[in-house]
Amino acid sequence: MKKWSLTSLIILVVVALLAACSTEGPESAAGSGGGNESAPAGGKVTIGLSISTQNNPFFVTLKEGAEKAAEAAGAELIVVDAQDDSAKQISDIEDLIAKKVNVILINPTDGDAVVTAVESANNANIPVITVDRSANGGTVAAHIASDNVKGGEMAGEYILKAIGGKGKIVELQGTAGTSAARDRGEGFHKAVDGKDGVEVAASQPADFDRAKGLSVMENILQSNSDIQAVFAHNDEMALGALQAIEAAGKKGIIVVGFDATADAVAAVENGAMAATIAQKPEEIGKIAVETAVKVSAGEKVESNIPVELELVTKQ
Repeated sequence: MKKWSLTSLIILVVVALLAACSTEGPESAAGSGGGNESAPAGGKVTIGLSISTQNNPFFVTLKEGAEKAAEAAGAELIVVDAQDDSAKQISDIEDLIAKKVNVILINPTDGDAVVTAVESANNANIPVITVDRSANGGTVAAHIASDNVKGGEMAGEYILKAIGGKGKIVELQGTAGTSAARDRGEGFHKAVDGKDGVEVAASQPADFDRAKGLSVMENILQSNSDIQAVFAHNDEMALGALQAIEAAGKKGIIVVGFDATADAVAAVENGAMAATIAQKPEEIGKIAVETAVKVSAGEKVESNIPVELELVTKQ
């Protein structure tokens, strides 16, 4: 009986010691809060990047800039492609939230539709940074983009000079609901509206797409044969418009795009396109990741971070 009591006593002591150790578990050592607001000290920062589409060379270059910056910073970058589908983008961002990334970079397909996803990230205490296009709601730590209003104005001013301040201009608009389309259009109209002898003969959406730029421009040329210039909100639409102009046998129509993609720059150099506005997507992606790393570390950043623009013409 005495032997049994001694054994029981030893077991009780061991159980008590194990229970005491368990109160110092991993959560207690790491602290509370889920780890979403900042990366653990010495830990790897995980950044989610939701891209509107990878079918546009501009956004491919932006992604590549982000990947290079993430590698240089020792951060993990998870890229998801919304394929120009707002519902898919929202679902992708919910997946990034479930993965408990430290920061989410969003290039919205639609500034209104993405608001619910931004708010979901806010509720999960995951900072959001918008890239190239803005969100129309939710809390955003920073917005990184070129000054699209200024870029549209630069394009409009160039066209006015090129046509001698007189003539009919076509505007090919980007996807409705995107800040890029809205702002580039605003800047363009700021430059050309109210000018004597200048008329915006047609202003139609072609959704930042080359094939749509081609078809929309074909239709415009059928009803407006006397066109002096085209301003497209991006290079893909400008290149589509150029195809339509060439197919119609039109000469001397000035085409100006936006983004300075490789195809557009080549078209400018060979004289097919007059100009494009260089938005430097690789730099946008790089700055986005660098800003995300700072935000993850708890550093304060500017709410609006502009990236320099430049007009590209034939050398």
